[in-house]
Amino acid sequence: MTITRDNQAIAAAVIAMVAFNGVFLSANGLFMLIDPLAWYELVPGVTDTGFFNQHFIRDIGIIQLFLGVAFVVGMTMPERRIGLWAAATLWLSAHALFHFWEVAVGICSPSALPRDFPGVTLPAIIGMVLTFWAIRRSPAEKSASA
Repeated sequence: MTITRDNQAIAAAVIAMVAFNGVFLSANGLFMLIDPLAWYELVPGVTDTGFFNQHFIRDIGIIQLFLGVAFVVGMTMPERRIGLWAAATLWLSAHALFHFWEVAVGICSPSALPRDFPGVTLPAIIGMVLTFWAIRRSPAEKSASA
């Protein structure tokens, strides 16, 4: 396989997306685990979703941490990449769709969507792009190693 500028650009974009999801999700999860009250009070819109529940925030923090680690491990272990990224992306996508559903049924105002986009919808979109990239690339990797 010859390395071209296009390949370099794609590789850089993949690394940037994995870094975003890996670092953001892991850091968010650690923040939720270490100081759930500060997380609850500091993240825009969270206080509008209900009362503070330390246990629930830490439960979701564990999930966020595992999702971030899944993206990093998937980058370092190509043979596990599709499964790790697809599983993480399914959860992120369901979470994003739940936010859209809350707006659709009137639980939240439409202003919640742009507010939540960076932390909810963007990681799901990035996960989809990465997962489809990994799926598309998988046959090429298999034929190159044969």
